[in-house]
Amino acid sequence: MTHIFDKSKLPSRYVSVGPESAPHRSYYYAMGLTEEEINRPFVGVVSAGNDSAPCNTTLDAQADWCRQGVHDAGGLPRRFNTITVTDGIAMGHQGMKSSLVSREVIADSVELSVRGHCYDGLVTFAGCDKSLPGMMMAMLRLNVPSIFVYGGSILPGRYQERDLTVIDVFEAVGRYSAGKCPLSEVTAIEKAACPGHGACGGQYTANTMACVGEAIGLSLPNSNMAPAVYKSREEIAVAAGRQVMELLKLNLRPRDICSRDAFINAARIVAATGGSTNGALHLPAMASECGIEFDLFDVAEIFKTTPYLADLKPGGNYVARDMYEAGGIYMLMKTLHAEGLLHGDCITVTGKTLAENIDEITWNPDQKVIYDARTPITPTGGVVGLRGSLAPNGAIVKVAGMKRLQFTGTAKVFEREEDAFAAVEAQQIVDGDVVVIRYEGPKGGPGMREMLSTTAALYGQGLGETVALVTDGRFSGGTRGFCIGHVGPEAAEGGPIALIENGDTIAIDAEAGTIDLVVPEDVLDARRAAWTPRKTDYQSGALWRYAQNVGPAYKGAVTHPGASAETHVYADI
Repeated sequence: MTHIFDKSKLPSRYVSVGPESAPHRSYYYAMGLTEEEINRPFVGVVSAGNDSAPCNTTLDAQADWCRQGVHDAGGLPRRFNTITVTDGIAMGHQGMKSSLVSREVIADSVELSVRGHCYDGLVTFAGCDKSLPGMMMAMLRLNVPSIFVYGGSILPGRYQERDLTVIDVFEAVGRYSAGKCPLSEVTAIEKAACPGHGACGGQYTANTMACVGEAIGLSLPNSNMAPAVYKSREEIAVAAGRQVMELLKLNLRPRDICSRDAFINAARIVAATGGSTNGALHLPAMASECGIEFDLFDVAEIFKTTPYLADLKPGGNYVARDMYEAGGIYMLMKTLHAEGLLHGDCITVTGKTLAENIDEITWNPDQKVIYDARTPITPTGGVVGLRGSLAPNGAIVKVAGMKRLQFTGTAKVFEREEDAFAAVEAQQIVDGDVVVIRYEGPKGGPGMREMLSTTAALYGQGLGETVALVTDGRFSGGTRGFCIGHVGPEAAEGGPIALIENGDTIAIDAEAGTIDLVVPEDVLDARRAAWTPRKTDYQSGALWRYAQNVGPAYKGAVTHPGASAETHVYADI
């Protein structure tokens, strides 16, 4: 140990200091700890590791490496686990209703474990989509010195001399249903797409939020894009364990790091990488944990002035491994900062400002993944916010890689995703249709399902640019095509999406940022008067409880008031 910590103001004093803590200490002695170790700060090392999917299979090992770093730097590491729901497996059936709910359960479970055991700091390890924001939300809620570590992406698969991701499998299913792909090819692609450990390789939700972790300052520089199987992941985990002890010395906390300017930086990175539309759901949720007002419309405004720079799948050509080899998130931030598009004075978990971290990076002109901000792929971001008579509370669309930014078509309405997917498989969707999938919002689903199976099937049938899809649910970061999600107010609350009928005209303009239901107001008034709320099939359990508490998507679909209603912060107990 190189530093003696004063525990008189640390939460762990309640379970480790003084005669009254003797019963608690007896439990620590039972686990083989020494008196000297019990006198150290207690650091929770949280892993979302499990055998559910390759996104999570290396996390426990990484958390164990981190323990060594904590111990070497004078802390007492205490590892515990939380759940995940892996979207790639939950997708396309009722299991996807559990996905967004799991974000809240992850944050809540980390909070409860830390509160119950009085931990002084946190290092969190996550791999699959909702576990990343769930961990960061818990860090911000508890506000003890913390570092977030992403478990790393999968390496690309290979088939017929081209790189594959899991999205290629979803799209192969669409081609198969259209008679454009033999079953033997679907089988070959599914066996080749995912060659080992790690999260989905394109700029989908997991990698988008991994980028956010670095951009917002909660992760070590250039740590998150290293693939899961790289040896450097061990070094990163150990370094995170050591650095959290430095944060304890400095009393540098997540809310010191995640200022409003830091959220602006994070939103820039979502847009500049052509990231997942889910970023616009998770950033407001994280901001709520800080007591910062930062909703979908704030995110959309930032998107309007952000160049699209990273040539990443699904809209581009490369995967996370390529981004890492090209220099990582900090290489991207280097060029954004040079053009005045980032707030460089934001503090980070290094104890230095973002600008100081960026100064240590040398621009690499030879790589092909990250464009210079002066010569971007497109002058505005890969993700766009929409608003109009169909979505008074906003909506969002990913335009990275799209050739067409305006669409006017005729509504085909479905009350749930399964019915829409069946219509796609039966080739009942044609050019010019606007597929409307409603009652899939946070309350109406409940759980705000992603629609990747349906969107990938449309794309696989060659309808990606000739059909639009509109929903009060969500889309996977892997979705491409004219797909608008997060439409609010949702159908379950009687929003305009609940009033659409087959044959209505819907007009979308991703350049102007508008989405409108082209129906006379008197007709809508009559439909509104006849509308009645629907009851879901989920009248007990976690999904029922979520539906009772969840707020609107444009504010992050959160289930509690956040820091704005706090009377105390856990870190100061």
